[in-house]
Amino acid sequence: MDKKTVINILNEIGLLLELKGENPFKIRAYYNAARAIETLDEDIEILVKNNKLKEVKGIGEAINKKITELITTGRLEYYENLKTSIPEGLVEMLKIPGLGPKKIKTLWDKLDIKTVGELEYACLENRLVELPGFGEKTQKKILEGIKFVKRFSNQHLFSEAYSEANLLKQYLLKTGLVIRCEIAGSIRRKKEIVKDIDILATTNNPQKLMESFVEYDKTRDVIVKGDTKTSITLESGINADLRVVKDEEYPYALHHFTGSKEYNTAMRHRAKRMGIKMNEYGLFKGDALIKCYDEEEIFRKLNLSYIPPEIRENMGEIEAAEKGEIPVLVEQKDIKGVFHVHTNYSDGANTLTEMVNGARELGYKYIGITDHSKSARYAHGLNEEDILRQFDEIDRLNEKYSDIKILKGIESDILKDGSLDYEEDLLKKFDFVIASVHSNFKMSKEEMTERIIKAVKSKYTKILGHVTGRLLLSRDGYDLDVYRV
Repeated sequence: MDKKTVINILNEIGLLLELKGENPFKIRAYYNAARAIETLDEDIEILVKNNKLKEVKGIGEAINKKITELITTGRLEYYENLKTSIPEGLVEMLKIPGLGPKKIKTLWDKLDIKTVGELEYACLENRLVELPGFGEKTQKKILEGIKFVKRFSNQHLFSEAYSEANLLKQYLLKTGLVIRCEIAGSIRRKKEIVKDIDILATTNNPQKLMESFVEYDKTRDVIVKGDTKTSITLESGINADLRVVKDEEYPYALHHFTGSKEYNTAMRHRAKRMGIKMNEYGLFKGDALIKCYDEEEIFRKLNLSYIPPEIRENMGEIEAAEKGEIPVLVEQKDIKGVFHVHTNYSDGANTLTEMVNGARELGYKYIGITDHSKSARYAHGLNEEDILRQFDEIDRLNEKYSDIKILKGIESDILKDGSLDYEEDLLKKFDFVIASVHSNFKMSKEEMTERIIKAVKSKYTKILGHVTGRLLLSRDGYDLDVYRV
């Protein structure tokens, strides 16, 4: 084991001890030992072998034993145990500019924040403002720091990645160089989490199209540039690949690069059983190409109903397509309204009027206003006076607009005992209530299940909000028997 590895481990131990709030003298001892080793000219392995490491200034008996264990066995039990005692997300938070171990320890102790995602969520809900040593300015800086860190993350929410991919696709279409162009990969399959952007195109001028691609105004870096594939990193931190194929290969390539891998493998096996070779270049009967203009034609040639990209995961969809039993998927045009909507009465960014007009522009027939309840103080939860004031505004808007129905709702916290926020006299005044868990996530599976069942049994509960408590890229869901609920 080299000196650099030992130094890194000692520094990390010091950092982990800081995150745990250990004795400052103990913490300093590890940092001092790391610095002492850094100044050594001798080979650390030889010093350990000759039992001379303890003579180095700055290395005490206890740390000498730990370094000896590390050098002789290749591992350190104390270090391994220490790592498991601290949530991994706390170390990730150290990447956020301006956020040190002491502040992270406070966030962990006071708000049970253990991941960057939970921290971002807490900032958006103003939970940090009242914490000692924080305040509005610090909260704002932390939020900016999180955005900075996320730029360099290799995983992205679908909503963010799709927006970036669509802008890039529109840019390519406007160049006038593409014949056909489509987003492929996990974004086309609408996966919740995606790693990068895949775009497939056909053109009569590959070189010029690739030049235009790297000249996109949101390009931060060019990873690789070629005639058939070019990869860039966008300013947002997400990587984007452009593949150029011949127009006659386009439907096969689009099908292949949409994926998933498991689905592609199953489709190739099925085609093989029919005596057909299938890949990104075409369908072949022997050496003869089976010509297809689009994906729909590929499925027809394979005696299958069209399988929408969203369900190409080899989870029974191919068998369903054989029987003509592919389900009709819900599309944007099918959505007639929304129920879970926040306004600036609580933690929303827009006014009630702005939200209603936004819904009207989308052609929605109804909108349910459901701001946070009073227990969510960090999100400016509504007291009774706020609710009555909001009711009056909703009444006025309902009188003003005949093309949309505005419903009076609330997102009521499910309290620890399973009861809802507010007394019955107030709950019965709402058109509907969304019941949601916003606190006490670390209950046992049985306790959490009973808690939520009690809330669902309330005669006022009409909707159960964010059932699992999961936050994508941020927080695992709480332990819950969903089937019982």
